[in-house]
Amino acid sequence: MRFDVLTLFPGMFPPVLSDSIIGRAQAKGLLELNFINIRDYTTDKHGRVDDYPYGGGAGMLMQAEPVVRAFRAITADLDYRPVCIYMTPQGQVFRQETARRIAKDFSHVVLLCGHYEGIDERALEEIVDFELSIGDYVLTGGEIPAMAVIDAVSRMIPGVLGGQEESFREESLYDGKLLEYPQYTRPEVFEGKRVPEVLLSGHHANIESWRKEQSLLRTKMKRPELLEEET
Repeated sequence: MRFDVLTLFPGMFPPVLSDSIIGRAQAKGLLELNFINIRDYTTDKHGRVDDYPYGGGAGMLMQAEPVVRAFRAITADLDYRPVCIYMTPQGQVFRQETARRIAKDFSHVVLLCGHYEGIDERALEEIVDFELSIGDYVLTGGEIPAMAVIDAVSRMIPGVLGGQEESFREESLYDGKLLEYPQYTRPEVFEGKRVPEVLLSGHHANIESWRKEQSLLRTKMKRPELLEEET
């Protein structure tokens, strides 16, 4: 799967996305990540990409031209149009189901990262297919949300987890309903606290039943709204 990120700060991405699972997936050719500096597509000799908004107001607004030119540079040699997602607090909230749908429906995604007070609406009308938010709060820019989307979607791509795809099916919110059950590893006793006996029993049916019960209890305690959404 290919991700192209349109950003004013491309240097933010490699330190986060070059290691661990995502880094190994790139090395295997399962993922292609490109970070495009929008400033490279401005015609301003000083590299300026922002200006004051018409009608007044605080802050600066990213200009339409460099954003659109950067997107067109990505698509110029393609015989298809990749989906373009704008990271903004105004978008639909990004959830596990969203990640699963993106991984299933698209092989090439362009993520547009806003900054300052946002982006000229004409650029959004020209290139954006839909908008996503990672929560009801405001960040300095779209870079951190874009990283979150890349990470969550990439885990859905076959082979990215190194043949351990079954593991993500048991993770919190994979099915959009329940949180993951508590887990334990060695030592068997830590500071007087023991691993639950059922996990040491070797009885797989009992272990599965315990895990389902714990997932339900944990969801009721920590995220009860997930269960309310189903009623």
